[in-house]
Amino acid sequence: MSMIRVIFSARGHENILSTHKSTMELTKEDYLTTAGTCIVGVRCSIALNDLSEEVLYIATKRATVIELEMRSGNIKEIVIGHGSPGLTYKDSVSMVARTSGYECDRTLMVGADKAAADLSRKFIDRIARSDVEIDCELRFLTGS
Repeated sequence: MSMIRVIFSARGHENILSTHKSTMELTKEDYLTTAGTCIVGVRCSIALNDLSEEVLYIATKRATVIELEMRSGNIKEIVIGHGSPGLTYKDSVSMVARTSGYECDRTLMVGADKAAADLSRKFIDRIARSDVEIDCELRFLTGS
């Protein structure tokens, strides 16, 4: 089993609601309206197009497991999904974990085991403040 790790950060925001039932998003944008119910972090230090060609290559394999760990204070959430041949990682603003198989330039993973609404309310209450940092780690796990 081999693994590539990508460490980055995001910030909380007072408009984080985290109620979307099929997606979860981190964005480089510094603002958020209450219509963005899938967004769980703003001012993200990376977007998908910042990831390496090696990461993109691994992410296009269905067998690749993709994990997103988010930690704020002593509260941690992990979202687990997988890669897919249609992932492009071309988006320059955001990354979206999807419970479905839908693929577009913003899709980080498909088949995610959690969407924004599935995150613990304790975690969401903590990150619903703009002064809170969210430490993030992406892990791409392959069988080879």
